[in-house]
Parts: sequence; structure tokens; C-alpha cells
Amino acid sequence: MKTARMFLGVALMAVVGQQAMAHDDSSGAHDHANRDQLRIAVQQICPVSGQRLGEHGAPIKVKVGEETVFLCCQGCLQKKINPQHWATIHANMARAQRICPVMKRPLPKNPKWTIAEGQVVYTCCPPCGKKILAKPDTYLHKVDELYAASLESR
Repeated sequence: MKTARMFLGVALMAVVGQQAMAHDDSSGAHDHANRDQLRIAVQQICPVSGQRLGEHGAPIKVKVGEETVFLCCQGCLQKKINPQHWATIHANMARAQRICPVMKRPLPKNPKWTIAEGQVVYTCCPPCGKKILAKPDTYLHKVDELYAASLESR
């Protein structure tokens, strides 16, 4: 348990420290690796088992409908998602994002959301979702910044 927390802490520091360098990487692969690490840290748990991500090795990236999430291990690939864990993951993501990336104001108690490039993005209203879909790279980068700031403040 302590090893997993330490691993996530080290990974988080590396991600936060590399955010500024991501702009210099012309391939874009660096940005996607950073985005995945941020999302793993924000998601925190496996939607199947509820175990902390990283406790059973490197998390496994999968698609659930349009949404991309991470599982804790290969064994979870063949199992069903637990609705309680799914709700916890989405609460973790909304809490970490905490601000509408379009209007830059706090998310309401029951925020709206859209999925852009596999990632749930919470908004204050439906028109903001349309703006995100029109410029997903711009707004996903803003969400990454919000996630990094949230993780840094923990």
C-alpha cells in the first residue's frame, strides 16, 4: 500500500514537473502520456475492483462506451464495472476539475458533462459542452492543468 502511494506520488511529481515541457514535444506522444498519468492519479480507483490504481502493476487503459478509463489489472478486463466505484471515479474527476474549462467558474452541484477524445469534461451548462467538442485539444489541456493543480494541492 505504501509502495503504491509512493509510486503514485512520484508519478504525480513527474507529471506536474513535465507539464511545462510538454509544449516542446512535437510528437504529441509526451502530452498523451502526461494526460494518462494525470487521469490515473485523479481516477484513483479501479471501476471493477475498487482497488487503488497502481497496487497491481501498471494500470490498463480501456474504453467503456465512449469513455477511456483505467483498470487495476488484467483480471478486471473480464469482469463487470461496479456502479458504486464508477460513481466514485466520476466524483473524483469532477472534484479534481472543479472549474468549467470554458467559463472558468466553479462547477455547479450537478454539473453537465461531455466526452471529448474519451475523457469526461464537466461543464456549467450544455453550450459549454458544444464549445469543448469544437476545440477538444484546447479544453483538454485546460482540464489537464486543473487536474495537475488539484493533485498538487493534496
